Amino acid sequence: MSKTLILIPARYGSSRFPGKPLAKINNKPMIQHVVENCQASGFDYAVVTDNDEIEAALKDNYQVVRVDDDVTTGSERIALALSRHFSEKNYEYVINVQGDEPLLKAELLKELNDFHTKNEFDICTAVKRRSSSDEEYSNPNVVKCLLSEKDGKCLYFSRASIPFFRDGQVGDWHQHIGLYSYKTKALESFVSLEESRLEKAEKLEQLRALENGMSIGAIETNAQLIGVDTPEDIHKIEGVLSGKKR
Repeated sequence: MSKTLILIPARYGSSRFPGKPLAKINNKPMIQHVVENCQASGFDYAVVTDNDEIEAALKDNYQVVRVDDDVTTGSERIALALSRHFSEKNYEYVINVQGDEPLLKAELLKELNDFHTKNEFDICTAVKRRSSSDEEYSNPNVVKCLLSEKDGKCLYFSRASIPFFRDGQVGDWHQHIGLYSYKTKALESFVSLEESRLEKAEKLEQLRALENGMSIGAIETNAQLIGVDTPEDIHKIEGVLSGKKR
């Protein structure tokens, strides 16, 4: 039996894009693209939803579980799904895949899992190396990760431009990719913690883990990923899938 479970939170409600998981990308619901990529990894998986329409669209062909509780984060939703629907499976690792990442491929999931099983981090994630000459270096909506390249340990996450290049030189930084692998016990511990001071300041949930002494490691990836936040992002995704530049 697989030691790893992929859970895909999929909520219908979105202030900027209501019904986002069911938005069509090349005539197929976005959430179906995500699920099929997760299936290809070979790991067990399930979509975690609180919505009848999403459940109806998937349940005949894919694994779907319900968590209708009013929770604020995807990590809380997957923790509830794990305890209610998979407690007897004894999974050692849980990967949280966002339901709005249709370009996230199975290879990255397998690479993340391989890294996590070979290291002692409580949580693992992914980052992408960028240059400080990129416009997104100063964009607060793009989260940066301070990464120790010696051991792959994440030192901090911020919306600010970090590291700061004091002498004005062009340098590398790491963009955080919102993909998480948890040791099962670490997930259970994490969701029991109260929102932390830095988490409140930056509005970054992963800082709660760091402030409470949990370790986070990261792999580097060159994967082209586009999260869907608005209807306009659908056209970008379709352009990538058709081989066109976005």
